Amino acid sequence: MAHKFLRIAAALALALGAALCAACQAQAGAGKSASPVIGPGATQDQMKPDLRLDSKLVTVYTNVTDRTGAIVGGLTKDDFKVYEDGRPQEIAVFDRQSEQPLALTLAIDTSGSTFKDRGLEQDASKRFIHALLRQQDQMSLLEFATEVRLAAPFTNKAQQLDHALGSLRGGDATALYDAIYLGAQGLAHKDGRKVLVLVSDGSDTAKSTTYAEALEQALRSEVMIYSIIDVPIEASAGRDTGGEHALITLAEQTGGKSYYADGGGPGGSWPDKSGLDKAFSQVSEDIRTQYVIGYYPHNQEPGRNFHRITVSVPRAAAADFNIRYRTGYYADTPAKSRRATSGVGPE
Repeated sequence: MAHKFLRIAAALALALGAALCAACQAQAGAGKSASPVIGPGATQDQMKPDLRLDSKLVTVYTNVTDRTGAIVGGLTKDDFKVYEDGRPQEIAVFDRQSEQPLALTLAIDTSGSTFKDRGLEQDASKRFIHALLRQQDQMSLLEFATEVRLAAPFTNKAQQLDHALGSLRGGDATALYDAIYLGAQGLAHKDGRKVLVLVSDGSDTAKSTTYAEALEQALRSEVMIYSIIDVPIEASAGRDTGGEHALITLAEQTGGKSYYADGGGPGGSWPDKSGLDKAFSQVSEDIRTQYVIGYYPHNQEPGRNFHRITVSVPRAAAADFNIRYRTGYYADTPAKSRRATSGVGPE
């Protein structure tokens, strides 16, 4: 009886082993058939792995204007060349005008230095919101003075933003770079185009976040900054021209643009209704007339955590077109996110 049992057990073991072996061979064969067959005559391109699966699409929103500042439309994919760290890239995505959803944060300086223009800014902001906001878009409202406060979370309801504009509080100091840092952080995980519109005189007196930290967060979050500069006094004496320059440079580095609220330039007069409306209208037009260029990074230079982007239109002389886009992007892991006590930060 014992011998009979051992014979049955041995037979079962042999059968199980054969089945497992057959299964392994079948699985190996299936894996081989799924891979491309590379023969002796294969080209280099056939032997290269397809890196697109592991690469992130880099999207570059680009504005092109001529010498007079007029928008240049009608350009095609073939008109543009894109480089990353000086190395040519193949354009994989191109569109003449983006219909992508827009995520926009409007950040208003409510410090003492801008108090005289508060009513004008609120009214102009309302007109801007109603003219720009579509059903698929989202907008939030920040106010910044001594601290940064979320006045309205992201919404597509203009009335909710109107109500928030009527409840701005104000303060003494100006946490400009805090507002940029936290505003960009709040936009980081939004889809589509991400825009931060700043209305300020450019003075930062809070000194808790640096210019470099604010710019890095904006670039990491792929946020375009548009600055509407509210000149605090007509004469140049006493003005924070360094702060104005910072607002201009932040816009240039992120692919946005800066405007003076009087409709003029650095030596202009005080803001008025028509000047603010014109500045907001220019922001809206600029956002709506962007070329969308996308590429999958190829032949990247190793060891870089920041990759510099260059976009050109070779058929035109360099002086003919002004081409605006973000200067680059960070490829490494971002620093730990901040969250303000006022509720501003990533959602």
